[in-house]
Amino acid sequence: MNIYSIIPARGGSKGVPGKNIRELNGEPLLAYSIRASLLSKHISRTIISTDSEEIAEIAKKYNAEVPFIRPAEYSGDKSTDFEFFDHAISWFKQNEESVPDLFIHLRPTTPLRDPDMIDKAIEKVLQTNDFTALRSVHEMSESAYKCFEIDSDYLKTVGTGSFELDAANNARQMFPNTYSANGYVDIVKSDFIIRNKKIHGGQVLSFVTDPVIEVDTIFDFEQLEFQISRDKSLFDKLF
Repeated sequence: MNIYSIIPARGGSKGVPGKNIRELNGEPLLAYSIRASLLSKHISRTIISTDSEEIAEIAKKYNAEVPFIRPAEYSGDKSTDFEFFDHAISWFKQNEESVPDLFIHLRPTTPLRDPDMIDKAIEKVLQTNDFTALRSVHEMSESAYKCFEIDSDYLKTVGTGSFELDAANNARQMFPNTYSANGYVDIVKSDFIIRNKKIHGGQVLSFVTDPVIEVDTIFDFEQLEFQISRDKSLFDKLF
């Protein structure tokens, strides 16, 4: 199968300006995803989807490919993942007359990835026939069944929709485990996207990882810096 990674890295970021190229332990955030992709034994091409010439130049220095610049209409705050995938697939069809079978979606905001884990996720889909996509998740520290919504200023439990909250005080072991998507590695099928005009569909394989830090704030950068200072093994593996 033709397997490409795609790393979306738009230039605009309101929470942390220049987030995708901000340095983490001396390397641009984007470089972590590029290096993890290049070290995978299954990924044949590492593609950057960006609207920024500055990001494109930095990506090329780390040996990623930037075959196109993503149009502004697909790069705004409200742009969807489907839009950048649809744009990339259309570009490959028009310019290379073929598209990869699988896209490995690596978000720059989850930088500390082990390339071996990426390969395990790819091997899981290669060994599975009946799936529409794969998403990485980690177990939530508190079951989502213990969470609440607010309805007309009153609390009600998530899932049941009940305003009777006493059951939510039960020990966490009494609730099902729930999981949060974490951006470590997602895998999508080009033909599924082309046929269905959506990314994931209804048979999404799980890929469970240890909890990871996703970058949304300066504090997240500080946490990651501390994590690397405590254990440099993964950093050294990537760089």
